[in-house]
Amino acid sequence: MTETITVRSPYDNEVIGEIPAMSAADVDRAVAIAKQALHANPLPLWKRADILDKAAARLTERREEFARIIAREAAKPIKTARVEAERAVGTFQFAAAEARKLGGEMIPLDAIPSGEGKLGFTLRVPIGVVGAIAPFNFPLNLVVHKVGPAIAAGCPVVLKPASQTPFSSLTLASMLVEECGLPAEYLQVVTGGGSTVGNALVDHPDIALITFTGSPEVGWSIRARAPRKRVGLELGNNAPCIIEADGDWRTAAAKIKVAGFSHAGQSCISTQRVFVHSSIAAEFTDALVEHVNTLVVGDPMDEATDVSALISGSERDRVAEWVAEADAQGATIRTGGTVGDDGVLRPTVIANATHEMKVCALEVFGPVVAVQAYDDLDEALRLANDSRYGLQASIFTCDISKALTAVRTLDFGGVLVNEVPTWRADQQPYGGLRDSGNTREGPAFSVKEMTEIRMVVLG
Repeated sequence: MTETITVRSPYDNEVIGEIPAMSAADVDRAVAIAKQALHANPLPLWKRADILDKAAARLTERREEFARIIAREAAKPIKTARVEAERAVGTFQFAAAEARKLGGEMIPLDAIPSGEGKLGFTLRVPIGVVGAIAPFNFPLNLVVHKVGPAIAAGCPVVLKPASQTPFSSLTLASMLVEECGLPAEYLQVVTGGGSTVGNALVDHPDIALITFTGSPEVGWSIRARAPRKRVGLELGNNAPCIIEADGDWRTAAAKIKVAGFSHAGQSCISTQRVFVHSSIAAEFTDALVEHVNTLVVGDPMDEATDVSALISGSERDRVAEWVAEADAQGATIRTGGTVGDDGVLRPTVIANATHEMKVCALEVFGPVVAVQAYDDLDEALRLANDSRYGLQASIFTCDISKALTAVRTLDFGGVLVNEVPTWRADQQPYGGLRDSGNTREGPAFSVKEMTEIRMVVLG
């Protein structure tokens, strides 16, 4: 009898359902089926685009259903889960657009004497079977960011969702196959642990590309484990936001209320480190605390809820320990830092934080924002850059020269001006440096990663 994994709600521990605890043998079968499909049933461009168009249309119709699945399995507040479902629609639409224009280019072979009389051009061909390993925090849209471009590229996918949040992926796969015309062999979901199913995907010789979103520790171990595969990593961050004295700090405080605490801070670009000019630090921090104290904490299915549970009790306890450690090291807990009777960690603002504290130096991945004061912009830029991560950063200023200095100096994959670092468009080249990863996501960029260039010469 197949072993199973019990999936429980992170908020109230209620059983949501059971999923198979698959094995390496199951992965072998899935990959063999996918490889056979790629050779026996290649998808033409028009078919790929048609499937993705239908996926966007059907997901639009089923947005509320998917939002409720996300809210239950991830404890993402229902109103935030709806935003994720809406974004996933757009991600499918962008992938469909890429499928329609995926092509090669002409190569002027007669630019050299030996090429005279020859015609050269390139084709974009599927790289092969894609192994996709998805995280829990965006269990629909980040899956679509892997599956949508793979369909556009013509690649079959073997997908491992996070064991805490598998039902978004299972429902999505069913929709794509049963309602959108995707051959079943082109998307197979394998559920199970990272040490079994995950490692089997990484190690499989017939997986051509691994796309992984998760922690730096796991991501770079995958990169080391699969040196001959193409491996795309989208990893962590401790996103900094710099607020200059001439910047609109009131707007920044209002935005950070959402950017630092949406989905309990469980986003790789959740605003975490806030550097505020010393002349406005007290006013800004007071305003931020006032905003954060209006956040509604509770049941993710409640329409009023802004912040709910972290993905597990162990994660909640870890974040609470980091907050307590910062307190012991001299920081000031302005609000939050405690666990309520419902087991949910309250949104936390830490003032007088220092660079060495875990809540600043590492990725918290929880509902915590740490505020540090600075005296000049060079100091703020240096502190922001002094990080093992490099995904997105931002600055608030009305001085264009300061903005351009930040754009040129901040060593991150994305730099935003007068916006929080948590803002993302699904079509942008999204990714980072150092421990934040090695790729750029967004359908236009992922599709190219999932194809190979084939040179054609006609004599």
